[in-house]
Amino acid sequence: MIELHDLTKVYRARGRAVTALDGVSLTVAEGEIHGVIGRSGAGKSTLLRSVNVLERPDGGSVRIDGADLLTLSRDALRAARRRIGMIHQHFGLLGSRDVTGNVAFPLEVIGVPRRDRLRRAAELLELVGLSEHAHARPAQLSGGQKQRVGIARALAAEPKVLLSDEATSALDPETTDSVLDLLRRLNRELGLTILLITHEMNVVKRICDSTSLMRDGRITESGKVLDLLAAPGSELARGLFPLPPPTVRPGTTLLDVTFVGADAATPFISSLARTYSIDVNVLGGSIEEVGDTRVGRLRIELPGTPELNAPQIAHLRESGLTLEIAACATT
Repeated sequence: MIELHDLTKVYRARGRAVTALDGVSLTVAEGEIHGVIGRSGAGKSTLLRSVNVLERPDGGSVRIDGADLLTLSRDALRAARRRIGMIHQHFGLLGSRDVTGNVAFPLEVIGVPRRDRLRRAAELLELVGLSEHAHARPAQLSGGQKQRVGIARALAAEPKVLLSDEATSALDPETTDSVLDLLRRLNRELGLTILLITHEMNVVKRICDSTSLMRDGRITESGKVLDLLAAPGSELARGLFPLPPPTVRPGTTLLDVTFVGADAATPFISSLARTYSIDVNVLGGSIEEVGDTRVGRLRIELPGTPELNAPQIAHLRESGLTLEIAACATT
């Protein structure tokens, strides 16, 4: 559905060149929610705005549903953009219009008759749970309600693709969760393909099927969220399930253990302790729901060096767990 290939973008100002996109390639499958995460200045916003060509890349290709938007005429690009909705961090609502007027505005711009656009706005407000606020002004709404209006407006022209620009970063945690749950529901009910940018790991954990990490204009890691959690050395996995810096005692080995799905219900620690008659110390960790799957990460301490613990490490890996040696000390 979304295919970005070798995108480059360089901004020039006051004799300086800043590379925002440095050969970025990314594919988002139809019906998928893909999150791009990274720090401020990583290139996330430029990447997102390149998808609907609000920013025109210096090179590369942007294919949406098979069409390369960078090769389209002005009129064809305008038509293609109607199938790409966008929600914004700071809502971008028109204070001079009520909620219905804000949702209907994109349809007014493209010449949809008044009766049809009001009918469509009413359908969308019911979809996002705001029918009772149809005639309210944006100033009368909470932040979460404003964002729901923004989502309804983005859906007005029945897009296939929805872009989200830090849509929850201005909201409190409880409201953030409700908006994310709404996006997941819309993704499933409408078959929307969603590309979102965020700096919050909770967003990725709660609704994303796949994710990418950006740094300095490049994608440094990308894949299905559950695959990355089970990949040794994944920086995204460490960010999704952070553990404290390892403090190792002499003569011990610290292991970081990741378990996904059915493995989360396996009593592997007690099994390991009984099988090898050793003490297993749990130093930290958590178990959470990632999408619809239970995922956990633990740091455990085993007595002895990694060489002496080879049978125990093999036992855990044969149980389907992902292991990393966090630290070890021989003396």
